[in-house]
Amino acid sequence: MRMAELYPFGEAVDIGSLTFTAEDIIRFAKDFDPQPFHLDEEQAKQALFGGLCASGWHTSAGWMKCFVPFWMGECRRLAAEGIVPPNLGPSPGFTKLAWLKPVFAGDTITYSVTLTGSRELASRPDRLINTILNAGRNQNGEAVIRFESTVLEFL
Repeated sequence: MRMAELYPFGEAVDIGSLTFTAEDIIRFAKDFDPQPFHLDEEQAKQALFGGLCASGWHTSAGWMKCFVPFWMGECRRLAAEGIVPPNLGPSPGFTKLAWLKPVFAGDTITYSVTLTGSRELASRPDRLINTILNAGRNQNGEAVIRFESTVLEFL
């Protein structure tokens, strides 16, 4: 089965949710984005966003943290139905990454994926390149992240 046969173009599919705790925000920031508004609640109150918030990179990593178990679950579900799941490979990259709103400690982000295109590779007819729109919204339904990516599919 091809990805385009499994997911209709333009229909968002929720892939999971992640709650960002103060502890997780600080731990990620210490390792990858040590800016004061990611590290210290008191300093964050005086900064641009007015409170402790996750690094955009942390918000982005949250999408992958949700996508991998979602996709593994989809593969198991399809196999149980006797359907060979799409054979996805790595992503050659992403574009148009936008961190639209801060993700504050206590926010729960629900991530989604929307298939927007699929085409055969001219140089490799045994492969497709799928284009997907990835997004996340907070518990209030407000968009916090959006980016486009591509993923290889082996036929």
